[in-house]
Amino acid sequence: MRPDRLRRAAALAAVAFSIVGLVACSTTTGGSSAGGDAPQELAVAVWTPIENLDPHGASGMDNGTQVAAKAIFSPLVSTSGKGKFDGVLAESWEANEDATEWTFKLRGGVKFSDGTPVTGADVVASFERVLELKGAMASNYAGHKAKEGGAGTVVITSKDPDPALLGKLITFYVAPAAHLNDGWSKPIGSGPFVVQQFTPGQSLVLAPNPGYWGGKPALNRLELRSIGEMAARMTALKTGEVAMTWAVPDDQLPGLKGNADLVVEKDSGSGVITMWMNGSVKGLKEAAVRRALWQAVDFPTIIKSLFPETGSVADSVVTPSVLGYAPQTPVRYDPAAAKKALDDAGWDYGQTIRMQFSQPQFQQFADAVASDLAKIGVKAEPTQKEPAVFLQDLLALKWDLNIQQLGTAGFDAATNLGRLYTCAAKRTGYCNADLDKVLAQAGSTSDNAKRQELYGQANKIIWDDAVGMYPMFVRNAFVRSKAVQGLVIPPDLTPDFSTVRIGSGGS
Repeated sequence: MRPDRLRRAAALAAVAFSIVGLVACSTTTGGSSAGGDAPQELAVAVWTPIENLDPHGASGMDNGTQVAAKAIFSPLVSTSGKGKFDGVLAESWEANEDATEWTFKLRGGVKFSDGTPVTGADVVASFERVLELKGAMASNYAGHKAKEGGAGTVVITSKDPDPALLGKLITFYVAPAAHLNDGWSKPIGSGPFVVQQFTPGQSLVLAPNPGYWGGKPALNRLELRSIGEMAARMTALKTGEVAMTWAVPDDQLPGLKGNADLVVEKDSGSGVITMWMNGSVKGLKEAAVRRALWQAVDFPTIIKSLFPETGSVADSVVTPSVLGYAPQTPVRYDPAAAKKALDDAGWDYGQTIRMQFSQPQFQQFADAVASDLAKIGVKAEPTQKEPAVFLQDLLALKWDLNIQQLGTAGFDAATNLGRLYTCAAKRTGYCNADLDKVLAQAGSTSDNAKRQELYGQANKIIWDDAVGMYPMFVRNAFVRSKAVQGLVIPPDLTPDFSTVRIGSGGS
């Protein structure tokens, strides 16, 4: 698609949206703009479908599961930025000198929603289950063990030093040891909400946990709806069927900003559009080929056309907000050089690159990438897959080019580079013993300056070898009714609804 067509498509979408207009949120599930005693009921359209409520297994790091987990369960710690950690189930913590042993003192008096106390045994059992299931986050804890300590403490040890453990633990949620095998349609947790009803891929209805240690939430009902199509999600927002959504595309923002009943805000920007190229498939094994394909796409023009408000050209595998960010030399758009490099490498122009993604907002982006590749004779077929199929194919490496938005849990490259780019991770089809060595060193030193230096080296290897294309830093747009108050915009696309209330307006 040519740049002028991209701009025209975006403009037409914005005009069409603004003509429809928006109505005040007045339904009980979508919120209320009426004054007085507004119903404390909220329906939101989630960014990714919630397919599973098990925070420990294969989908544990999926955004939908993480959004649900934050509402239902409690982690040991949380974070608000690089190097900033707050206690949740853990009241305090300390590490030994070489960071091979971390001791967490548990907060007293915390109970699960069934009234049973949260104990060290529950923490240990949950941790062991993560390792046993070998799910998405298990590689964060390779070589780790958890055990109960004295006086309400839990001790996590590791074979090698792990100074990044706190950042890794923000996505680790604790469930009761006695119910880990009960099924996960109505799991028991110690978070601010309890599950009333769950239809995978469609809707999760939550009620407040009256015994929540942080204080009972104001919301009496919270529904997280999975609305896959962007047009349907926008319609639900316009009609008041939902009162909040996020990761809204740029072409929808002009009409939203012009509505007096809505508030548009952006997060701090910790996401990167990441386009892995499967290094294990024929044709993509050579770094020179992968880099040539990257050169063939005019990302600055695509970003300017499709993401003028929320996107900026990336210069690193992780964002500047992350420990481990290291700016790299940009890959310049040069289709002639890309074509020559592919010719020199013997590229088979009869093959078709299988390009997969799951989020509908990537459709125009993927089409634009395919269009640019076609200009030099490279065939690419963008395919949107259902989230469950996407995840299954992602892990099985049944793709050539994979598009997704990746954040960095805990703002520490250990949870991104250290988890996803090792040979053992088998996530990208790429394996580099030198990179493994650098990542191992970065993950096992407690000197942050040294860690920064090592992750800088890892960034350069990944960038220069074009393990993927890394075109864009993202600031995600959150849109809510003015009646939705108390929301703190999260940096990781997982809102905390425990502080939200429905009011009579304001901002």
